[in-house]
Amino acid sequence: MLKIDRIHLREINMPLAHPFETSFGLTTARRIMLVEIEAEGLTAWGECVAGEHPYFSDEMIDTAWLIAETELAPRLVGVEIEGGGSVPKLLEQVRGHRMAKAAFENAVWDLEAQMEDVPLGKLLGGTREIIPCGVSIGIQPTPEKLMEKIETELEAGYQRIKLKCKPGWDVSIFDMVRKRWPDILLSCDANSVYRLKDIDAIAAWDQFKLLMIEQPLWYDDFYFHSMLQKRIETAICLDESIRNRRDALAAIDMESCRIINIKVGRVGGFTEAIAVHNAAQERGIPVWCGGMLETGIGRAANVALSSLPNFSLPGDVSASKRYWAEDIIEPEVTVSKQGEIVVPTTAGSGFTVRTDRIEKLTVRRATISARAAVTV
Repeated sequence: MLKIDRIHLREINMPLAHPFETSFGLTTARRIMLVEIEAEGLTAWGECVAGEHPYFSDEMIDTAWLIAETELAPRLVGVEIEGGGSVPKLLEQVRGHRMAKAAFENAVWDLEAQMEDVPLGKLLGGTREIIPCGVSIGIQPTPEKLMEKIETELEAGYQRIKLKCKPGWDVSIFDMVRKRWPDILLSCDANSVYRLKDIDAIAAWDQFKLLMIEQPLWYDDFYFHSMLQKRIETAICLDESIRNRRDALAAIDMESCRIINIKVGRVGGFTEAIAVHNAAQERGIPVWCGGMLETGIGRAANVALSSLPNFSLPGDVSASKRYWAEDIIEPEVTVSKQGEIVVPTTAGSGFTVRTDRIEKLTVRRATISARAAVTV
C-alpha cells in the first residue's frame, strides 16, 4: 500500500526540434501537462499526452488541466492505494478524460515499481529486453524533403517507416518511396481523413505492399473499416477507434482491422493498455505502441509498455533527439544502429527526470495536497 502526500501539476512549453505535420495540421511546439506524485518518500512522474487542440481526440491540455486539478488529483491525495492497477477504480466516477487519467495512473505504477525495486516494464508484465523501433514521418514541404528524411531515418537504423498521408499526399508519394526502396517495411497513417468515396482509391494502395494502413476512415468507426478491410489485402490498423478492451474485442470480432496500435494515453493508462494487449494476443492480433510527441517521461512509459510480449511490430518509440533538442530525462532515449531500444533494468522507469530543466520550461503549476490546492 502507498499513500500519496502531494500531487504537483505543471505545464511546460517545449519547442520541437523539427516541425511535425499530419492531416490535423502543423505542430512546431508542445504545451504539455506533467504530473508529479510524492508518496512514501518517493517521487514519480506521469505525462498527459493531450494536444493543444481537440483534434486527435476530444481532450486537450486545458480540459486535462481542469479535470486533473478539480476531479482527479483530489481523489488520490491522502488515499491509501494498493498500486497502479487500483487507480482506475478510484477515478471511474469521472467519465472519459482518459489522457488526463493516464498521467496519474502511470505515475502510480512508477511509484509501485520503485517501492518494489523492480523495473517498470517487468511490473507491467514485460518480457522483452529489446524493442524494435520504427519512425513516424510527418507530411513534408516537398516530396524531395520526404525522401531525404526517409534516407536519414533508414541510415539511423529504424526498422519501419510510417508516412503520414492525406488526399493529395498519398498514392504518388507511396509510389515514389516504393520505387526508391522496394523492400523496406513501409506503412501509412491517415488519422481518419478519408471517407467512403475514397474506398476505391484506398483499395489501389495494395500495390505498394504496405505493412498496414492506419485509421483511414472515421476516428470512432468500426463498421466502415470492416467494409474496407474486406475490400483490400493490406491490413488495416486501428488507432483512434480503440479506447479500451471492449473496443478492441468489437473491432476484432467485426474484422475491422488486423493490427492494433496501443497508445497508453488514448486508452487511459497502463491497466487498460495491458487489457487491450491481452485481448489482441488471445486472438492472434499483433499490436504496436504509437507515439504522441511525448517528452522523455511519456517516452519512458512507452518503452516499458512495449516490453510486453505481443508488441511484435516496430512501434513509434523513437529516440528523444528526433523530437527534442534537449529532453527532460537522463539518459535520453536512444536507438541503436539496429533500430532497437534496450529496456531499462533498474527500478522504476529507468530514467531520471531533469527537474532543473522542467523548472525552466514551466509556465503554470498547481499543488494539490490533502488540505488545499494552490495554483500559480
